[in-house]
Amino acid sequence: MDDETVEFVKRSQYRQRVLKSLEDDVLMPKQIAERSDIKVNHVSKVLSELKSKDLIEIINPEMRKGRLYRQTDNGKIVSKNISIE
Repeated sequence: MDDETVEFVKRSQYRQRVLKSLEDDVLMPKQIAERSDIKVNHVSKVLSELKSKDLIEIINPEMRKGRLYRQTDNGKIVSKNISIE
């Protein structure tokens, strides 16, 4: 995992909170929003950003509603290297 990816996550409180909310869990966007105290529309944007960096993955991509997200191995490494302030 490169430092650039860790810095990418650290630059945004939303990215940090969404990634941390997925530690050791598989969640839908609404659940992520509730855990991270971020509105669902913002969570969706952040999920796209994190997915583009291979930090999270969709378990059931064929679903349009009720998609489930989890951290990738890279996401787990980054999550361990950040702390939410």
